[in-house]
Amino acid sequence: MLGSQEQKIREYVREVPIYRSATNTDASRSGSELLASLPFINKQDIKKDFPKNFLRAGQTLESLVTGRLVEIEHTAGTTDNRADLILGSGWWARQELWALSLNGPVAQVLAENPSAHRVTISSPACNGDISYDGTPSVERRTLGHARVLSLSRFPFLLSTDDLDQMVREALDWDPVFLDTDPVYAAVFALHCERRQVRFPKLKFILTSYEYTSVLHKTILERVFGVPVYNLYGSTETGHLLMERDTGQMIASEQVAHLAVINEDARGVGELIVSTLTNDYMPLLNYRIGDLVERRSNGDGTNYILHGRALDTLTGPGGRRVTTRDIDQCFAGCEGLVHYRFHEVNPGEFALSYISETDSDREAGVDTVARLLEHLIQPAKSIAAKPVRFLLPESSGKFVFNYPFTP
Repeated sequence: MLGSQEQKIREYVREVPIYRSATNTDASRSGSELLASLPFINKQDIKKDFPKNFLRAGQTLESLVTGRLVEIEHTAGTTDNRADLILGSGWWARQELWALSLNGPVAQVLAENPSAHRVTISSPACNGDISYDGTPSVERRTLGHARVLSLSRFPFLLSTDDLDQMVREALDWDPVFLDTDPVYAAVFALHCERRQVRFPKLKFILTSYEYTSVLHKTILERVFGVPVYNLYGSTETGHLLMERDTGQMIASEQVAHLAVINEDARGVGELIVSTLTNDYMPLLNYRIGDLVERRSNGDGTNYILHGRALDTLTGPGGRRVTTRDIDQCFAGCEGLVHYRFHEVNPGEFALSYISETDSDREAGVDTVARLLEHLIQPAKSIAAKPVRFLLPESSGKFVFNYPFTP
């Protein structure tokens, strides 16, 4: 842990109410020791007694907002109910640039195009800049250099007219990169392919907001012919990991200190985040709710995303089966857009999938089902069926797999 990080942690523990009452603030203790003495917190702890649990002596939320020192945001509500957040003014844009700078080609493109147009395609319920239930005008969905195309949180129910409107608005904006939820982007990409649409200035695509399936990445690379990079984080923590052009995901150390707990035999465990730059609402020992695999090699430490902890399935001998484990069974399977793998009863699973061509059966599905059976070893054979659409959660994000819930 760097000296500046140690100082930040000491400051937060000493001055922020939620931590001040929870630990020994002895100045001789290292930052790591202070973190180790703190309990883990989650979204419920953020919500409890908000905003008093974060405001320091002499601060009021009204004065911070009036002085334009902070912005009030909220989480998307994917793993829990929404929670209000206090973000330092301009912090979101700054920490995003820190993360993007970790990818050489991306950093070069942005350095050469400081006013680069981006098109954002995600759920309108969870975009940090614009959130809406209806459909505002394109002018209201254009902020600075970004244009938000999100028209609905039901991407598979978008009409041809809706998709044509999104294409027109994107072509008019002429983006240098796309900032996308991969599920929504895959639907948009397939429509661009049908319409034979290309974006001449497009250099790369970012996927974020939720897990990026091998199916989504394959579609985006095929249709647009540019690199697709994963950018991982959350509204409350900022962007934590950025994929490099080598395919490895590395931490944005300016933003947060990362730890992994409850690791299994493979080294997959729960990600614990301690944020370092949002001084108005620092999160220490925060259980973000996702699983990662941390690896060290000659190039340093890199991470592999495994999806949400809540979605974990149980394999033979109680082995943890993650979203990544399941998604890897779809590698090389062509013709599929999206899927859901559901434990309908203990030991009984159903696979629902959406085909690119609306065909009754894609050739690769049987192979995927056999791979899933080998992975899970269920009591019954996996039933696979094509569906016209799948629905998201209230946040607009999708569950790829989930265990049986009585």
